[in-house]
Amino acid sequence: MAKAKTAYVCTECGADYSKWQGQCTACQAWNTISEVRGVSSNAKGARGARFEGFAGSLSEVQSLDEVSLAEQPRISSGMQEFDRVLGGGLVEGSAVLMGGHPGAGKSTLLLQAVCHLAESVPALYVTGEESLQQVAMRAKRLGLPTRDLKMLSETSVERVMQVAEAEKPKILVVDSIQVMHVADIESAPGSVSQVRESAAFLTRFAKQTGTILFLVGHVTKDGSLAGPKVLEHMIDCSILLEGSSDSRYRTLRGIKNRFGAVNELGVFAMLEQGLKEVKNPSAIFLNRGEEAAPGSVVMVVWEGTRPMLVEIQALVDMAQGGYPRRVAVGLDQNRLAMLLAVLHRHGGMHVSDQDVFVNVVGGVKVNETSADLALLAAIVSSFRDRALPQDLVIFGEVGLSGEIRPVPSGQERIYEAAKHGFTRALVPKANVPRKPVEGMKVVPVAKLSDALAALEEF
Repeated sequence: MAKAKTAYVCTECGADYSKWQGQCTACQAWNTISEVRGVSSNAKGARGARFEGFAGSLSEVQSLDEVSLAEQPRISSGMQEFDRVLGGGLVEGSAVLMGGHPGAGKSTLLLQAVCHLAESVPALYVTGEESLQQVAMRAKRLGLPTRDLKMLSETSVERVMQVAEAEKPKILVVDSIQVMHVADIESAPGSVSQVRESAAFLTRFAKQTGTILFLVGHVTKDGSLAGPKVLEHMIDCSILLEGSSDSRYRTLRGIKNRFGAVNELGVFAMLEQGLKEVKNPSAIFLNRGEEAAPGSVVMVVWEGTRPMLVEIQALVDMAQGGYPRRVAVGLDQNRLAMLLAVLHRHGGMHVSDQDVFVNVVGGVKVNETSADLALLAAIVSSFRDRALPQDLVIFGEVGLSGEIRPVPSGQERIYEAAKHGFTRALVPKANVPRKPVEGMKVVPVAKLSDALAALEEF
């Protein structure tokens, strides 16, 4: 029997090494290199030539203009928010990786979708962490149709493939990839080698049979998928289900998608009947008090292919110690420090002796720069202890020289704010609509000083 090859792979960036070392020279991360035992040549031959090739059956060489451009048909999951994140629905032969913290609702969301899909297409749900009784009890509690869904409790990839070849499902769910194992790999389930080989084996099967594959992945302490770089090259779509334990809302965000937009966001509410989609996310994130409070303002962020209104809050208070604190929840803390320096240099506001706390209401994580102007407006409002009007919406990027830069899809953001009853908007000068928006007064600003002067007039 041929000896299996051994390699060392970084779990952060996927770089390969011939021997173990403490630091990855590619991404500079420490203690991220793990041993990976490859499969021997005899074991590979035993699997058969059917699984040779990764992206489907082997074909002849073609010129690019001969490739068919027909759109791949999509299957609706029955949830518009779920389909939105996936790019419009499920694509045949696609491999989707769903991650999230324990208790976020990964299994619940997939069980809901697959139970409804099983009524029209054959589906197989493989559970390796829970018993069949536990899954059946959850489905009964949620009131799901369970007659057409096929279930299997198994952790062996070879056994799963045997059942899948016999049942020929159109949709295959594996919960979770961390407990699956291949017999030819000596390491324990959950290791880098087992996760990579199991995912590669399942993905090859999905590509060659046209099966829609869902893999459930665990999340590490820092919030990233366990072995992210090991799996992201194999799969077509990576989605992450986020939500704190004290909130009833869950956000489903697209991290990678070969069939749709990246960073698309779907919002769900966790109820007794399971996860229910929220078709108007702006309404739940704008649950403000009746009276205006200092340090609160509404901004318009762009998530995937749609605008969304969220509230940002700031609290500025005298620092009690010698070192003022800078805390940002839902925003980049380094960008907060940079914007405070811009506010001091070009706005004439000195906050170096103040604690600054910033929070995005609803647990939303804002990654784009359109929140800069709204963030500074909230800080100025709290520092001056002066509330801003509740019918005011603000967005815009702030540069280091104090200029207000335009943001993409500015007009669509203004129209979205007008639909929710906002009558005033403070926006970059280049984002002003060509035609006046009915019921909306748009105030253009080109510099930070202009924006601060406009805030005084509100």
